[in-house]
Amino acid sequence: MPRLRVHNYSMSLDGYGAGPDQDEQNPMGVGGGQLHEWVFATRPGRAMIDQEGGSTGADADFFLQGVDGIGATIMGRNMFGPVRGPWTDEAWNGWWGEEPPYHHDVFVLTHHPREPLAMEGGTTFHFVGDGIESALEQAFEAADGLDVRLGGGASTIQQYLRAGLVDEIHVAVVPVLLGSGARLFEGIEDVADRYTRSELVTSPAVAHIRMTRDG
Repeated sequence: MPRLRVHNYSMSLDGYGAGPDQDEQNPMGVGGGQLHEWVFATRPGRAMIDQEGGSTGADADFFLQGVDGIGATIMGRNMFGPVRGPWTDEAWNGWWGEEPPYHHDVFVLTHHPREPLAMEGGTTFHFVGDGIESALEQAFEAADGLDVRLGGGASTIQQYLRAGLVDEIHVAVVPVLLGSGARLFEGIEDVADRYTRSELVTSPAVAHIRMTRDG
């Protein structure tokens, strides 16, 4: 049965998935870029940005698991871009250039309607304004039997966790301290005991922890 999965969510030792003051110059917040250095040190991570070289091993394997068997993605509007409020001119098309790395349908949670945005390489962004359940239903339909990946930011993942809709979550704990920003595991006290650790793998760069929903 298709699942909703979180993959490669990088988190600091003090629990932040992004630093403070996120904007176009600092999409992951101040200091947040450190959280993803492990990704771009791997061979598949470097290939994603058209660069050669990189490491193999546990980090590369976990990165690849984040695309294996995925047919659609859900993300929050903050992950799509820094633009807030109504889409005044719809000039913002995401952080990823003309060919985003998804290559499938992506459903962006927003309170402001916008027409679907088709990009090169098979990615189409759909802007969903009627809630997380609607986005998930549309994503499962688009995935056509494959799993759906749940992207950030932290508040988007929290909404799906609180609703008990996340089947699996993989976090990569990076040995840095950010001090403030967007904390991932906040406000999920009522559902925290539904998830148990199913895998723990460490590398020289990060600790990979996979949590699976019970039942």
